[in-house]
Amino acid sequence: MKKKITVAIVAIFLCIGFAAGAFASAKEIRDRMIARLPEIKALKDKGLVGENNKGFLEFVGQQKEKPEIVTAENKDRAAVYEAIAKQQGTTVELVGKHRAIQIADKAKPGEWLQDANGKWYQKK
Repeated sequence: MKKKITVAIVAIFLCIGFAAGAFASAKEIRDRMIARLPEIKALKDKGLVGENNKGFLEFVGQQKEKPEIVTAENKDRAAVYEAIAKQQGTTVELVGKHRAIQIADKAKPGEWLQDANGKWYQKK
């Protein structure tokens, strides 16, 4: 699974077409996102976080374990979405919504997702 996510992240950065000067920044973001994957997976496995309908992680209940991981991941996702939106001439919001659909399609059974109306459910 880690390999699939890594490939997806790398593909996103290749699609963006970062200039040589911005490549170091893109690589840093990618590396941080990859490094966080085990902790994000653990939070998802505990049912503490899910993927919202805007392409970001969100706490599902009142328990907020490791909020710094969620905040850092969402900050990096926002940077990626912004770069994609700029490259494609669209909005960050639209990129996030499209990414949320992709994430939901690839989610494992039991993971928390948010539908288009904002209702949380566990993937079956």
